[in-house]
Amino acid sequence: MKTAVIFEERKDQIYRKGEQPFELACNRESLAGAVSQRACVFCGSRVVLYPIADALHLVHGPIGCAVYTWDIRGALSSGPELHRLSFSTDLQEEDVIFGGEKKLEAALNELIERYQPRAAFVYSTCIVGIIGDDLAGVCKKVEAEKGIPVIPVQSEGFKGNKRAGYEAACKAMFRLVGTGDTTGISPVSLNILGDFNLAGEIWIIRDYLKRMGVEVVANITGDGRIADIQRCHGAALNLVQCSGATLDLAKMMKEKYGIPYIRVSYFGIEDMAESLYQVARFFESRDPEIMKRTEAVVREELEELHPKLVEFRKDLEGKKAAIYVGGAFKAFSLIKAFRHLGMKVVMVGSQTGTKEDYRELEEITDPGTIIVDDSNPLELSAFIKEKDVDIFVGGVKERPIAYKLGVGFCDHNHERKIALEGFVGMYNFAKEVHSTVISPVWQFAPRRQKQKEAGNE
Repeated sequence: MKTAVIFEERKDQIYRKGEQPFELACNRESLAGAVSQRACVFCGSRVVLYPIADALHLVHGPIGCAVYTWDIRGALSSGPELHRLSFSTDLQEEDVIFGGEKKLEAALNELIERYQPRAAFVYSTCIVGIIGDDLAGVCKKVEAEKGIPVIPVQSEGFKGNKRAGYEAACKAMFRLVGTGDTTGISPVSLNILGDFNLAGEIWIIRDYLKRMGVEVVANITGDGRIADIQRCHGAALNLVQCSGATLDLAKMMKEKYGIPYIRVSYFGIEDMAESLYQVARFFESRDPEIMKRTEAVVREELEELHPKLVEFRKDLEGKKAAIYVGGAFKAFSLIKAFRHLGMKVVMVGSQTGTKEDYRELEEITDPGTIIVDDSNPLELSAFIKEKDVDIFVGGVKERPIAYKLGVGFCDHNHERKIALEGFVGMYNFAKEVHSTVISPVWQFAPRRQKQKEAGNE
């Protein structure tokens, strides 16, 4: 099989396990012209902040930058749904020449009066950084007049990559932390960071924690509320999911308020169970019975899940999978989840992985696996054909690649509408993988037809 054609400048961002000593470049600017799958700074900040449901989210920039709302994504709210609307100052040529500050102030005043939000986040786009609008100055003025937090998010797209957007979002949220009353918070309490409540997933995790006897002070940011974030410094622990989105906030809270954090994953069997056990071990000195309750939760869930997975595995044994996701932390769990289904991961990559992330991926993958950072459609297509995979796991940008190549696809990004976290999420994942991999439609794909004809010659 012919291997992929790689841009010379990207060779050190691709690694094949077993063929060379491990070394992988990452967290660098995307290569111009390579059409990176990775998003910009502004997108990174919106991904993190937008699920806060009772806040106003105003994009200061051209209307096109406001296209992705959480209305077309899967983050759910148990109450207000202001986050599902997308507001923009819709900067025009005249604003670029003469400045957009007056337009921004007018938009904020109008929207705050109309929707009465608990706070407002104002996102800076590329053009605002270029023309030099004083975002912070306008926000400060409106905040004083309206009496709610009005927070600038310095997320000009050209400042870096998606990971820089995470940092901008965390800095914005940190302005809220410590401004609320912490009276009545249990000593056995925590905040959930880095979960966006896709398809209601955070409610699944909160149910497990409730059965363990743990109070959740704030969801940051899925199904989030401004008042909860303002008092979240009263919690005893931070749980941080996702490899980078809210890790900076957890570090800031540890430094200023002394709140420790642990990194967790709610995907797959081992990582979901271990996440709950980590919480139990942390609180065991304050609540001696918590470990027994945690073991009971895990046992009850697995007794229901395991027989179902055995049935799926009968059809999936030996099939091959490729993974390309936003954060590498998710990829760790997916590799383990596929092993439970008898499947082998032959390619894995991420948009925002760190050296530490990729080093761990190298340790847990099989020889021959391709590990790639900040990839593009050309490379991904070539890897999928080279490895002849049966399913590709990614997001909305990866879906067309899979279908054009005649390969099964599983959406594991923010657009999905099916919960994949927790033990019930593992069942949903296995069911979806099984449905697409064994579908007879793939035998009619042109690539499969050519393979079939070649095999008959």
